[in-house]
Amino acid sequence: MDRENRYVEILNKELVPALGCTEPIALAYAAAKAREVLGCFPEHMELNCSGNIVKNVKGVTIPNSGGMVGIDIAVILGAVGGNAQEELKVLESIKPEHIEKTRELAKTDFLTCKLKEGVENLYIDTLAFAGEHSAQVTIVNRHTLITRIVKDGQEIFHKDPVEKKASLDLDGMSIENIIEFAETVDVKRIKPALDRQIEANTNIANEGLTKAYGAQVGRTLLSAYGDGDVRIRARAKAAAASDARMNGCAMPVVINSGSGNQGLTVSLPVIEFAKEWNCGEEKLYRALAISNLVSVYQKHYIGSLSAFCGAVTAACGAGAGITYLAGGDYDCICRTIVNTVANVGGIICDGAKSSCAAKISSAVEAAILGYELSMKGLSFKAGEGIVSCDVEETIKNAGYVGRVGMKITDVEILNLMLENKAAN
Repeated sequence: MDRENRYVEILNKELVPALGCTEPIALAYAAAKAREVLGCFPEHMELNCSGNIVKNVKGVTIPNSGGMVGIDIAVILGAVGGNAQEELKVLESIKPEHIEKTRELAKTDFLTCKLKEGVENLYIDTLAFAGEHSAQVTIVNRHTLITRIVKDGQEIFHKDPVEKKASLDLDGMSIENIIEFAETVDVKRIKPALDRQIEANTNIANEGLTKAYGAQVGRTLLSAYGDGDVRIRARAKAAAASDARMNGCAMPVVINSGSGNQGLTVSLPVIEFAKEWNCGEEKLYRALAISNLVSVYQKHYIGSLSAFCGAVTAACGAGAGITYLAGGDYDCICRTIVNTVANVGGIICDGAKSSCAAKISSAVEAAILGYELSMKGLSFKAGEGIVSCDVEETIKNAGYVGRVGMKITDVEILNLMLENKAAN
């Protein structure tokens, strides 16, 4: 497959709709699939999952749950009323009676949850039991990548749990050829995926600015600084969308790298700058192609879940897209990415929750500063921290820090979160 076709495929596979935070939705999806395989409603369920799943579900309001929070609710609601055929939109058709039944079952011993150690960062193993019958569904590495299905002790489905890079074909990807693709591709080929992203993510941003969700980071930015500066509006739109998403809004978002917050961060600032500068539809599509692909490219060095906040890689993408809108060339875009990583590369991921909106705001602010420095020809230099001789090596360094260097950080964050749970 040639490069253009590969990159179009990546956009089509990565930019998909999801309802709610993707980790609890993955739990709901696995539970709904287990119930489907079992063939009846379970009498009891068991969940074994990785620490990063615990971290990213513990503090999130589950969409369409009536405001309920946490792991038990995600699994039980998925089993009660989820539609596995809808994958990341598994909870879209939840009804009031499903919420009430979930609320009742959550007070019983219907579900047993256990932390599974020594597995991939994204690992979900769900078992459902009814009489002498059982069903087991395992998800590894990607939120909808079912790797194993077992019914009544017999394996009926198996897929290699190793994340299939061949399906995305990231080999040979670089900032240079991402820009070349974005500048030369027929926009008709990328328009459908990007139109979905623009529409869904703009809608939830407006919802977050209209109503009081979570800590109201987006609304507070506009209240404190006004809406006259595109820099503030770009941060506020992205933050407000996360405010809504992390706090139970039932509107879908179009994700990036398996994350709704990254999908919001990578798109909304670019959209806002394109409107401010009257860039036109075609220029916006090409900028969003750069933004999305830069984020995917950086994130694949880190992995699905990490203690390295994904808003940083997404903001690097947004900064690259904004720089392109401003007429920046390859060197300018590279400087923007380096400047952003050098500034906010240390933001930790301590789970999905309301404060994600604030982290998105900070990361986007850093990306805008990175762009402004870059357009003046300014950049942090090789040897300064993790900044290396060129953008590619700097991206690899950041990926290594996130994937390897922050492993122990991830463990300690989880330990603190579990202690806080016990204290509460």
